[in-house]
Amino acid sequence: MTPPPPQPPPSGPNPAADSAADPRPGPGPLVVLFGATAGALGQDLGSDETDLILLVWQVVEPRSRQVGTLHKSLVRAEAAALSPQCREASGLSADSLARAEPLDKVLQQFSQLVSGDVALLGGGPYMLCTDGQQLLRQVLHPEASRKNLALPDTFFSFYDLRREFHVQHPSTRPARDLTVATMAQDLGLETDATEDDFGVWEVKTMVAVILHLLDGPSGQLFSKPEVVKQKYETGPCSKADVVDSETVVRARGLPWQSSDQDVARFFTGLNIARGGVALCLNAQGRRNGEALIRFVDSEQRDLALQRHKHHMGVRYIEVYKATGEEFVKIAGGTSLEVARFLSREDQVILRLRGLPFSAGPADVLGFLGPECPVTGGADGLLFVRHPDGRPTGDAFALFACEELAQAALRRHKGTLGKRYIELFRSTAAEVQQVLNRYASSPLLPTLTAPLLPIPFPLAAGTGRDCVRLRGLPYTATIEDILSFLGEAAADIRPHGVHMVLNQQGRPSGDAFIQMTSAERALAAAQRCHKKAMKERYVEVVPCSTEEMSHVLMGGTLGRSGMSPPPCKLPSLLPAARVSAAPTPVAYYPGPATQLYMNYTAYYPSPPVSPTTVGYLTTPPAALASAPTSVLSQPGALVRMQGVPYTAGMKDLLSIFQAYQLAPDDYTSLMPVGDPPRTVLQAPKEWVCL
Repeated sequence: MTPPPPQPPPSGPNPAADSAADPRPGPGPLVVLFGATAGALGQDLGSDETDLILLVWQVVEPRSRQVGTLHKSLVRAEAAALSPQCREASGLSADSLARAEPLDKVLQQFSQLVSGDVALLGGGPYMLCTDGQQLLRQVLHPEASRKNLALPDTFFSFYDLRREFHVQHPSTRPARDLTVATMAQDLGLETDATEDDFGVWEVKTMVAVILHLLDGPSGQLFSKPEVVKQKYETGPCSKADVVDSETVVRARGLPWQSSDQDVARFFTGLNIARGGVALCLNAQGRRNGEALIRFVDSEQRDLALQRHKHHMGVRYIEVYKATGEEFVKIAGGTSLEVARFLSREDQVILRLRGLPFSAGPADVLGFLGPECPVTGGADGLLFVRHPDGRPTGDAFALFACEELAQAALRRHKGTLGKRYIELFRSTAAEVQQVLNRYASSPLLPTLTAPLLPIPFPLAAGTGRDCVRLRGLPYTATIEDILSFLGEAAADIRPHGVHMVLNQQGRPSGDAFIQMTSAERALAAAQRCHKKAMKERYVEVVPCSTEEMSHVLMGGTLGRSGMSPPPCKLPSLLPAARVSAAPTPVAYYPGPATQLYMNYTAYYPSPPVSPTTVGYLTTPPAALASAPTSVLSQPGALVRMQGVPYTAGMKDLLSIFQAYQLAPDDYTSLMPVGDPPRTVLQAPKEWVCL
């Protein structure tokens, strides 16, 4: 039970005259506001995404110490189910809420009643005052956004009574730990224990606390209101910026087509820093459903974390802590060209993808047309290029307003020349990421897997002495698989665990295990089928070595049978040496067929892992141009096609770093197919021995 709140002074018959007769310094009228939702209360208010069901308010005139009429209004909730906590604290029922007015009607009544009370107390602009920030930031603004309601301007600035109390009484507990009851207790105020009307006791006690604070010595009270940003501001971020890790979160599960404005709307009510939304891209330069968001302070970040698993449309969004270094890595940039491009404020950015390599500014402006002019003309376009200056087919464009951007988006998949062009909304962080990715990419990409053959062949066979694991967690390791198999792990052949990755190098959820016999494979499948690994059940089915080889070489194995890989990888294992000169055979990567063998990991881990690059036999015409003295040397010959003309010897050698070249000098690199050129002129094709 709580003690009764003190009774405020009664209002006189002519408040305006009283205020003029006894003027006191202080803020304008305050509207003390209390609210509740159908779910959590207190510090967790709004964290469960439930609708508002109650508003209680009363006007206070600080200069005359007058108070207005106390009002209470129920709000109809779309989901009328009340949590046990709310039902017990409020005494409300679903039937009483069903008869209430919807939120938009209640807000209209609120504005009308407040205006009338303020006029009776002397008039002037008024300001809201709440117990904490949850009611406005976590309840009213998100719910209004979900229901497409426009809140009045008065809901975008307010006083937080806890902070005002802490200004005058800093020696008490932290502001976030204060409640209405503890503030009244610290001030020694008596409260009415007989008041059982939910919300009324809270508002009366808040009014008493405000009047007591106004009689105190501090002149800093109610001078700096809290502000809710009405619009997200875009802007660049530099890699030299220092971002506080206590202000950054990671949002996961975003729709791929969502923009920075959509993310800002999800966090409506919270103040995001300028340029604080960074959409993350995957290795292919496409959005991966994640974003890093930077807020203005740690308190806003803490409120954002309470929106974990709130919904954006029909998708729920996961919200986790992140670091400032992660944000700068995604959103930061060092290019002066990008900085100039992003220096224009309040611009809408669109990304154009699939442009012809020969397209210039005039072509892009002509494609967009005069109905959607680009800001600054050609200066409002940013073309993405490789480090050697070659175009990538991507560009970014600036538009002055949302209407012009919408007009440009209607050109999505329009034709420029013989190519169709894709247009998407973009962000400053995405511009930085795309430019950083191409600027940091080497002239010749370094292969992550060695250019060596499989160190031991997979013997073909139709006996079902293997097991296939399907549905593995993507984080599963070989150690997890051995633990999952338990005693059956003792029957695995050496180098018999094959983790299958997809063509992007990510886990596919599949693995193959070579057992010592078909009986052992069947026993392992019966023992471990649908056994759980990290909260996922894993299917374990017997299969043959031939079926396993098909999958490891890039084929598929489904219920309808086996689909062969695009090409059978020729054996690169050295043949037995004979006295006669060996027939030279060279191999080179197939440029058009994009041949990839599924990457596999072995247990126990061998010195090298198998390659991810498929090799084809070099045509006789290419071998004819190579000197016989080189081809007769022991080793393997690799032909490289598509080498940039600007690539130097060091660029080529960097690919084969840690691999032995034969002979051990630069003569192992020979130009092919262009006899007039010298080695220093870097032809487009090389043969590496």
